[in-house]
Amino acid sequence: MTLDELVVPDTAASAAALEVARAYHSAALFNHSLRAYVWAAAHGMERGIRFDPELLYVAALFHDIGLAPEFDSHTVAFEEAGGHVARVFAAGAGWPAERRVRLAQVIVRHMWPDVDVSTDPEGHLLARSTTTEITGRHADDFAPAFRAEVLERYPRLDLTSGFLACFEAQAERKPDSSAAGAVRTGLSARMAANPLDELH
Repeated sequence: MTLDELVVPDTAASAAALEVARAYHSAALFNHSLRAYVWAAAHGMERGIRFDPELLYVAALFHDIGLAPEFDSHTVAFEEAGGHVARVFAAGAGWPAERRVRLAQVIVRHMWPDVDVSTDPEGHLLARSTTTEITGRHADDFAPAFRAEVLERYPRLDLTSGFLACFEAQAERKPDSSAAGAVRTGLSARMAANPLDELH
């Protein structure tokens, strides 16, 4: 598979989500969000997992929006905050209520340790791809040439240091959050061993 073979939705909502993500994310988090979609969609296509490309794409672009200072919440975990932001966006995009709820679910579930592919294919794919992005787990599922192409088009930049700083800040302010749990269980060591950074 190559990047040009990947299904990328061409809809008004997708274009608007890309614009919002570009406006509020750092360059590293923006590229990270795009790569999260790429790994997710590529895995889904290769494994024959039926998914909604637009739903997955918008979820990938918004899955870390709760880490942006403008949307960072002091009361709920960042993935829950991101789900709320995405629901508001989707309402403005004219999505029906049920689809808005699904979008929020996919974003919240990307921090779950496991998401059942049979009941939530988009949530499963995004949870898997974000794990690949941050710790390198499942990176070997993709051919070396494809990994190199993805990293060349969407460089990792300073993702490792910037993302870890965001999670440590979340952990300090919200000790019961999923981010805090990740920090407590050795996130920094797992990130340091990410093979995707060696290819960068």
